[in-house]
Amino acid sequence: MDSPGTEPERLDVIAVAPHPDDVEILCGGTLAKLVQLGYQVGILDLTNGEPTPRGTVEKRLAEAEQARRILGVQLRKNLDLPNRVLMDCPEHRFRLATEFRRYRPSVIIVAYGRTPAASPDHYQGQLIAEAARFYSQLTRWDERFHHTAPYRIPHLVYAPFPFDAENRHWHSQFVIDISETIEQKLAAVRVYESQFDAHRFQRVEHMIRSVNGYHGARCGFHYGELFALPTPVGATDLVQLVHGSKGSLAPVQLPGRDHLPTG
Repeated sequence: MDSPGTEPERLDVIAVAPHPDDVEILCGGTLAKLVQLGYQVGILDLTNGEPTPRGTVEKRLAEAEQARRILGVQLRKNLDLPNRVLMDCPEHRFRLATEFRRYRPSVIIVAYGRTPAASPDHYQGQLIAEAARFYSQLTRWDERFHHTAPYRIPHLVYAPFPFDAENRHWHSQFVIDISETIEQKLAAVRVYESQFDAHRFQRVEHMIRSVNGYHGARCGFHYGELFALPTPVGATDLVQLVHGSKGSLAPVQLPGRDHLPTG
């Protein structure tokens, strides 16, 4: 489903996941913050997520559009790949790579992890996105990508599932402060009534606040979203990089001081 209005010619960041609601749960707060910072942001849902017990295709698309509006994301598309039987294959790689070539982002955020207690689509979506990033740059193959021009995506960022089956050893990790957008994120998740009735949403909200609270607190934020890179973090200014984290939420109180440090 494309978002209404004028479609951006180019996107700064594209987030990719198999189902509507995956992106909101994993990195919705960061996407909302990127929009506030002035970036052009898009979401690509690989499937429509149907069938599910309480949903329909039309309902899921309407929920995804409402969530897009809440986050402020400029573009959302559904690639209509098959739910439940999503597999990494050349045709699916071509489909996603075509969108990468069309919108030429500098960063893609990819849902990452094996979730055997949940949908196997999650892991297959990761594989499709990683391969599509490579396919996007290939030359002399334009007919497979609707004759869009080759494009090399500079940066791949992983948004790890908090219930991944494996303990990962990343080259690097970082946390984005979403303290100001956590409620926006939860509002976007809440619209998926086909997935979360009141009781189930209460549990999902608890999980999100717990996970984002934990990751945020480690960097001195009230809430944060964890990301990982397939390479070391690079920077040109050590001080600026280190100061991105605010330290502890509960530092040791110094004698004669009754307030938390502001710097």
